Amino acid sequence: MSTYDPPRPWIRSYAEGVPADLDPVSGSLVDIVAASAREAPDAPALQFFGRTTSYRRLHEQIERAAEGLRAHGVRAGDPVAIVLPNCPQHIVAFYAILRLGAVVVEHNPLYTPRELRKQFEDHGAKHAIVWSKVARTVQEFPEDLRVQTLVSVDVTQAMPLGTRLALRLPVAKAREARTALTTRVTGAVAWERLVRSDRLPASVSSPATDDLAIIQYTSGTTGTPKGAALTHRNLLANAAQSRAWVPSIRRGEGCVVYAVLPMFHAYGLTLCLTFAMSMGARLVLFPRFDPDMVLAATKKHPATFLPLVPPIADRLLKAARDQGVSLAGTEIAISGAMALPHELVVPFEEATGGYLVEGYGLSECSPVLMANPVAPNRVPGTVGLPLPGTECRVVDPDSPTTDVAPGERGELLVRGPQVFEGYYGKPEHTQEVFVDDWFRTGDIVTIDEAGFVRIVDRIKELIITGGFNVAPTEVESVLRQHPQVEDVAVVGLPSEHSGEEVVAAIVVAPGTTLDEESVREYARGILTPYKVPRRFVIVDELPKSLIGKVLRRQVRDSLLASTR
Repeated sequence: MSTYDPPRPWIRSYAEGVPADLDPVSGSLVDIVAASAREAPDAPALQFFGRTTSYRRLHEQIERAAEGLRAHGVRAGDPVAIVLPNCPQHIVAFYAILRLGAVVVEHNPLYTPRELRKQFEDHGAKHAIVWSKVARTVQEFPEDLRVQTLVSVDVTQAMPLGTRLALRLPVAKAREARTALTTRVTGAVAWERLVRSDRLPASVSSPATDDLAIIQYTSGTTGTPKGAALTHRNLLANAAQSRAWVPSIRRGEGCVVYAVLPMFHAYGLTLCLTFAMSMGARLVLFPRFDPDMVLAATKKHPATFLPLVPPIADRLLKAARDQGVSLAGTEIAISGAMALPHELVVPFEEATGGYLVEGYGLSECSPVLMANPVAPNRVPGTVGLPLPGTECRVVDPDSPTTDVAPGERGELLVRGPQVFEGYYGKPEHTQEVFVDDWFRTGDIVTIDEAGFVRIVDRIKELIITGGFNVAPTEVESVLRQHPQVEDVAVVGLPSEHSGEEVVAAIVVAPGTTLDEESVREYARGILTPYKVPRRFVIVDELPKSLIGKVLRRQVRDSLLASTR
């Protein structure tokens, strides 16, 4: 354990009412909804296509779903996979699993079978709650990965009756919408049956604060999916830090949070699944980001708190202008996952009358580490200040116990109650990312005199596109299997729409001609769409180190130079 106590210049830049530190958290995540159900049982907890669920009803469904899972063999410590879009069933499943002391494993429901199988191979869950559209994929896993309990969720069952009836109309548009949302599943437990179970007996104890709560997958630097093991303490602390950062929003005073970010992602999980519920907020759920759906909701219940990424802010602003819909009433929008352009901040704040501030985090940190103050002293172009109770230092990346001079570039190291203790089942990878008790973020930063942090480079070669991480190694290994590809380097190049776009520099196999569409279609059959390269650039050769490793940074610099 390190005894080094770095200075914290950022505290004097905190907005009024934000404390320097917080009391240690206690209890577990399951207390969040239970507390709101006791204090305001009839308050709206969830809203989905206009249908609302009260906190009393939400808590009851969690208790019944937990008993249903227990009846199917789920026990404390068991990993349970969730493969769902944003929907009320996702919230219930999340807290029901935790109520049993079991461990939530979140998955992207749009993953290809290969990507999904790779994560199941890592965590080995024998119980899964999945979107009906994905059920067959899980059912077709090899015998050694076959789950014992497969719960199939028809998301349309959470919609208002009128919407469900409209989806059954014998017209092409209704059929298309119904097909996109659900499919018939056999050989699985229907979600509706699960939530009709008896209530969980009071004798079933809740998890402890330091118990494992969630396995959150992150690509990491090698492209090998690793599960960040997050405890109840980690996530409770990050929710508390987030609440402290916005003192103008008070618990139980009509807070409205929009879930336009996917809740299987660490960013959406914390700010929607835990922060929103801990505020006793109305959580408005969107299965995917659709500007028209968001604007329709805005007319009735404007977002008090809106987590987003820059492309969402841009599309929402343009749609509001085109349709003549006011965004006034959106008090705080927080942007993450990629750089927030200043030219977007000004018109967005003018349209809402609120703040649009940038933050920063990592899956390993629950994920929020920093944010700009929700105050006039915010500094566009920076990721803001460390949250209360978060410590940072900037070190020489080649000698990570040596701090650089104030204001100089170096690798960002962090510690705090939201920082994980390691990767699930991978002690060797855990050891690589810690120096004493400091977590190495892999990002090169500067911290100015007022404590504002600016990301200036990235040791990690991950590509961040549309808020999602893409590991170059994974994409390269797929492309190299195509007969027209001799060698390849995948890099991220700046994009005004998605932060970075995935670009592949390809050495064409001798005697062949590159058919870009053929290569792209091949990649689409294996990779999630956002991982498929948007552009292919043919090169004669790739720069390599003395040991034959492709030097991606040189590839990226060369491609950038060729576009200037």
